[in-house]
Amino acid sequence: MKAFFRLTAFSVVLLLAGTVLAAEGAAGAPAEEPVAKVVWHVDFADPRRLSAMIQNVNNMVTTYQNQLEDYDVRIVFLAGGIRFVTQNPLKGTPFVEDPEFKKRRPDLILRLQQLREMHGVKLELCEITREALNLAKEKIIPGVTPVRSGVVRIAELQHQGFAYLKIE
Repeated sequence: MKAFFRLTAFSVVLLLAGTVLAAEGAAGAPAEEPVAKVVWHVDFADPRRLSAMIQNVNNMVTTYQNQLEDYDVRIVFLAGGIRFVTQNPLKGTPFVEDPEFKKRRPDLILRLQQLREMHGVKLELCEITREALNLAKEKIIPGVTPVRSGVVRIAELQHQGFAYLKIE
């Protein structure tokens, strides 16, 4: 019985020593800076909503930059959101260009490209939507990354700790 107690006591001492060493190692290691992760969901076709969203994204990344915080901001386009990442009028589709959007398209695309180029915001497009509309890949504006399914991509990003936002 005494041998068992000694072995157990010895095991406890080893366990405590390991815990102390692990704590010291963790304390001496530099802490990783948190990254603000946000995914914006664009499945709508309203240019006014997109304009408001772009302003919100710009405000967000500017705030992170001013606070010297790292961030990873994504915008995932699917369904009606495809209108915003192509110059194609999408005739014969549910997302055909209307006069208001035709007038606003150049400015909206420029603002999206500025978010990508100046602030590192990643733009992603659902390939299921693009294929359903028979829209050639070459008709998508530069810098947009294809993803197989927009909703699956959003779910994956949420699983990775991304906050989900959508303009209403």
